[in-house]
Amino acid sequence: MTYLPRVAAAISAEWPDLVDELDRWEEAGLVAQFWWRDDDAVAPTPALDRLLALAAGLPLALAVIPGDVEDELEAALDFFPGVAVLHHGWCHANHAAAGARKSEYPAERHPVDVADELDEGRKRLRALFGGRAAPVFVPPWNRFAERFVPLLVEAGFTALSQMAPRRGEPPRGIKLCDTHVDVVAWHHGRGFAGEGAVLARLVAALRTERAGGRGPVGLLTHHLVIDEPTERFVDRLARVVATHPAACWADIRELIA
Repeated sequence: MTYLPRVAAAISAEWPDLVDELDRWEEAGLVAQFWWRDDDAVAPTPALDRLLALAAGLPLALAVIPGDVEDELEAALDFFPGVAVLHHGWCHANHAAAGARKSEYPAERHPVDVADELDEGRKRLRALFGGRAAPVFVPPWNRFAERFVPLLVEAGFTALSQMAPRRGEPPRGIKLCDTHVDVVAWHHGRGFAGEGAVLARLVAALRTERAGGRGPVGLLTHHLVIDEPTERFVDRLARVVATHPAACWADIRELIA
């Protein structure tokens, strides 16, 4: 992943703005890759059923919490070969100091405890999901102390997925496949962040990548809080990407290969 200056996002955008940006990719002879990550899966639920129906025919990276995962989740994914399973922390527990931003893996944790969780979680997901379990680590709250990156490699992970843009230098020894746009308004009712705002972030991320990075642009959802406006947005985005000659949906397993 190449680190680039972030293109400032407009406050709001419309669907023609997204199409115009994809047209710029086409004029440059490029294809914009989109990928989709959804977090916090542990068991079959009506919300997960809606997510899988929404993602039918699209590659989906489902971040599963290994410490809480139920065996029934494996069967729920049987008919969805496009779904890859990512490793979402251990039990989504906050270990940050009082007053600090939430993190399951803050720098002050003991590395032996971290290594044990990474190793046990990786084994558990591989045993349950087999080859569907991609070696991608997704830290809860998208925070992971850089000092623990070597432990990821030791546990068999090849990629780390957080939120773009990143600050500072990229961690060494592991690939990065970040998401760029979280559709949830976490501090305003946990509903859809709004079509105009989400499109503006998406267009800005595409412009940044077109300027030099040309990496995949990631969409982040959380199926447990997906509402109807979110479903309508994702459905329309899926159709725009599928029909534009300079856009495609990518499987996380291909992106990290």
